[in-house]
Parts: sequence; structure tokens; C-alpha cells
Amino acid sequence: MADNARAKRLADLIREVVAQKLQRGIKDPRLGTHVTITDTRVTGDLREATVFYTVYGDDEDRAAAAAGLESAKGVLRSAVGAAAGVKFTPSLTFVADALPDNARAIEDLLDKARMSDEKVREVSAGAEFAGGADPYRKPEDESADDADETDGDARA
Repeated sequence: MADNARAKRLADLIREVVAQKLQRGIKDPRLGTHVTITDTRVTGDLREATVFYTVYGDDEDRAAAAAGLESAKGVLRSAVGAAAGVKFTPSLTFVADALPDNARAIEDLLDKARMSDEKVREVSAGAEFAGGADPYRKPEDESADDADETDGDARA
């Protein structure tokens, strides 16, 4: 089992090699400039690597990029093996990164919260306090209330 530092270095190397090869070495029109390698993770035994990618475009572009990466997997693995110089070249698995979709969903939720806050701000703009500006009793108010209570007891 390799140490974590070696796995991290290999993952960084794989990310760089795959990104460069996609940019310069592979002539597949499905990949082009639409694919961005975001992260790479390598197992502890350095046998398998997961490459996370994002695709700029719609669902058709994502499906085409996934097919293009699967067809170029052998060429990319060969390039990684030549650059890494390890005994066993890790097998590559390509996974679409969900981070941009999650970020977009969070941004939509934040926009809804901002709109809701703005509506509350508009409604409360001309509103007044229900019990006055300061609803708390003051010590001088208590003496006036005590006098009212003693007058009520005398009448009874």
C-alpha cells in the first residue's frame, strides 16, 4: 500500500496529463474545449484512478463528452503510464462532476431567499410596533400600575 502523499502526487500528475492530452493530443470533436478536468482521485494501491470532469453545454454535449472520454480512455491511460513511470498504470474511470449542478441549485435557493427577504422588507416598511416602540415596562410604570391596583382593591 502506498502512502497518501504518493497517491496525491500521482492524482495531480494524472489530472495534468489528462487535461493536456485532451487539449492537445485528442482530435475527437466531442471533447474539444468543452471538457474541463476538475479533480482526480487515486486508490491507496495506485491501481485505479477516478477522473472528475465538467462539460460546458447542455445534456447532449454531456452525453457526447462522456462517450468521447470512454473511447479515448486507452490513449489517455497510455499517456498517463508514459508520464508517471509507475509499475502499474492506473485504470481510468471518468465521472461527471456534480459540483456545478449543486452550486447552481444553491444559487437558485439563495436567490429565492433574497426575494423572500425583499418581500418581507417591503411589507414591514410602513408597519408600526404592536405595543409601541418600547414594549417593556419601566420602573416608573410599575409604581403607576401599583397605584391602580390599590384603588381597585379599595372599591371592592
